[in-house]
Amino acid sequence: MVTTNQSDLAGSAPRLQLQQITKSYPSVIANADVDLKVMPGEIHAVLGENGAGKSTLMKIIYGVTKADKGEIFWDGVPVSIKNPSAARKLGIGMVFQHFSLFETLTVVQNIALAVDEKFDLDNLAARISDVSNRYGLPLDPRRLVHSLSVGERQRVEIVRCLLQEPKLLIMDEPTSVLTPQAVRKLFETLRRLAEEGCSILYISHKLEEIRELCHSATVMRGGKVTGDADPRNETAASLARMMIGRDLPVCEHPAPQEGGADRLVLAGLTLASDDPFGTNLEDIHLTVGSGEIVGIAGISGNGQAELLAALSGEWPLDRQHAATIVIDGVEMAHRNAATRRNAGFVFIPEERLGRGAVPPMSLAENALLTAHRCGMTQFGLIKPRKVEQFTERCVQDFDVRCGGIRASAKSLSGGNLQKFIVAREFLQKPKVLVAAQPTWGVDVGAATAIRQALIDMRNDGVAVLVISEELEELFEICDRIVVIAEGRLSPATSTADTNMEEIGLWMSGIFPGAGNEQVPGIV
Repeated sequence: MVTTNQSDLAGSAPRLQLQQITKSYPSVIANADVDLKVMPGEIHAVLGENGAGKSTLMKIIYGVTKADKGEIFWDGVPVSIKNPSAARKLGIGMVFQHFSLFETLTVVQNIALAVDEKFDLDNLAARISDVSNRYGLPLDPRRLVHSLSVGERQRVEIVRCLLQEPKLLIMDEPTSVLTPQAVRKLFETLRRLAEEGCSILYISHKLEEIRELCHSATVMRGGKVTGDADPRNETAASLARMMIGRDLPVCEHPAPQEGGADRLVLAGLTLASDDPFGTNLEDIHLTVGSGEIVGIAGISGNGQAELLAALSGEWPLDRQHAATIVIDGVEMAHRNAATRRNAGFVFIPEERLGRGAVPPMSLAENALLTAHRCGMTQFGLIKPRKVEQFTERCVQDFDVRCGGIRASAKSLSGGNLQKFIVAREFLQKPKVLVAAQPTWGVDVGAATAIRQALIDMRNDGVAVLVISEELEELFEICDRIVVIAEGRLSPATSTADTNMEEIGLWMSGIFPGAGNEQVPGIV
């Protein structure tokens, strides 16, 4: 690639230009006459609420979805992008939010699956090493993917695109699972790519990142472009106002009440994962009191899934297990999920579709699945009107944008489905709430509303445990914070007595009592 800079681009033709792009589905217009222009070497943000049409637009650019009307120009020439292979031939690469890697294959084998031309595996491995080192994203091509950290897996996705020498790179929520140190490394790489002339389309709900990284931004609302901005000249508040059409509310987080009873107690939890690529839990001790929020930070894959399965009752412990899991004063280690829910425990899983909701079932049916205790059944019979009233409250109280309570779960955008699941659990008036990634993929306005609702529940005396990879979120809402790394928990510390840099370091496995003398590579 040839090094360039922004001043050189003033007279250049756009790398990508969209004109009047429109895409409709039976119940919604996803994109309506969208115009977008991206220059060579430009890092261009696309901002918008959940359901604004960002993902549909990116899929059209990458050839996954075909527009109903409109034109796409590439370096000033009209093109038809019929599929991702055609997009890659033009020089378009895309790094999706959810990685598409096979854990039992090596790095080079995974990358080979996306190579369109003929190749030799040894030569491809050499190219991977060369490109990854050149861009500060070192990878061992022979390592199995299941042995990689989340940051390293993202490197695989990025290097897979860089091998194609892309002219345009689409990044969808690229920092949602990274430590602060890894985010800085990613930004260095993206800036270098831009200096070499590669255009970057960057989608993120993290407005401070947009301000730090991007040269320009296109704002979408309701499938339409509502404005353009230079993020460097805006504040996070003004960008949020452009996205949601109003001032962004600020979470009110008063000091916690003192002396609340212990509502959730874990002691001596050691558990072997039944997943061959999972993480074993080692001697977990944790207490969450009434009227406090405790946050668990950590890089994905360090035991969060196993801990959540043990807490929720998905993996009840056998009678020989000596661990203690106490919910509101009652020992529950050997009890199933239904018994725990009857005791006032509710759970928001990380996976929206499949675990949080059944995709083909309606919102009303999905509400009944976990909230039937809220007066929706009598003598084993369903009370339809009560189900409808509860579901309507979920939709109204949390501004769930849908086609009504009979709409299927799979018809909602990811963010709106997340709001529905959160509402369903909140409205059950729990004593203990465990939430995994409660605002993952949710726009900035909805995320603030969910975080405030968590704080309000804490103020009402609920014991709240939040597991999140969003450090900003944990510092905004939590009273205490711990880190999980390689299946072990760090000591708990007050959020007022630590900072994101320290917690980011702890997430790499270096914390008091971990028994490590040497800092491993931060990825």
